[in-house]
Amino acid sequence: MLPCVCWLQLILILLSSVLWTRGENCPATCLCPDPHTVDCSGRGLTSLPDEIPLDVRRLLLADNWINRIPSDFLVLYSDLVYLDLRNNSLSHIEQGTLSTSSRLVFLDLGSNNLTEIPKGTFGESRSLIKLRLGNNPYLSKVSEDAFLGLTSLRELELERNALSTLKVGALSQLPSLRVVRLEGNPWVCNCNFANLFAWLTENSNKLPNLECSLPMDGRRVSLTQLSKDSFRECQATLTLTDLLIIIFSGISVSVVAIMTSFFLASTVHCFQRWSKGTKGDEEESEE
Repeated sequence: MLPCVCWLQLILILLSSVLWTRGENCPATCLCPDPHTVDCSGRGLTSLPDEIPLDVRRLLLADNWINRIPSDFLVLYSDLVYLDLRNNSLSHIEQGTLSTSSRLVFLDLGSNNLTEIPKGTFGESRSLIKLRLGNNPYLSKVSEDAFLGLTSLRELELERNALSTLKVGALSQLPSLRVVRLEGNPWVCNCNFANLFAWLTENSNKLPNLECSLPMDGRRVSLTQLSKDSFRECQATLTLTDLLIIIFSGISVSVVAIMTSFFLASTVHCFQRWSKGTKGDEEESEE
């Protein structure tokens, strides 16, 4: 019996040591179900908790009131692969905050107050596979280069935001993209939507069915009811760049025409003077 008692005592000591270590490294308001997971979901936090273990890999911060992520956050937690920040109060992400992550695979920023995703928000997080940005009711602008460098991204969620248009470049720069969710946005079927419509048609296997509003009466129609002919008039619509090119070309032609006219007038004038001089010399010779 004694050997069994000794083994039980040893196991209890080891378990106590492990539990004590976990409790010591775990933030006071959070749970740590395993050595590399910190769960602070639904704790009423207004900022990131202190004393997060530096070797954390899964950090769960959903359902709080966090309104800011420090710009050096991921510099400290370089082992982080899973970050859940859904349903908080984030209105923007400071540039460079997420660009320092080399291992982040999953990022959830859904159900926040984001208004814009500017260029450089994610840097070149080449390991990122799934990015959730849906259910941000004020998110109306996504830069064309917002996702530049996310070469491993397979799933992108932008559903139920305030997007009425989106540059095609924001999606075409994602070579590994397999699923994109864009439904529930107030898309408008105008000429600004034409290029995106062409991309969506070519990549219909990557997304669920969408709807957009007709510019004339605001009626919602499914994209399956539209075709390239629906945007035929947009092909004749001049963009600002086109107008600038036309204006510049017109000015250039005008300048060239003026210079040519001046050159011809000067040539004719010189020829006339030369002719008069020659005629005068001939008259003097005859006298």
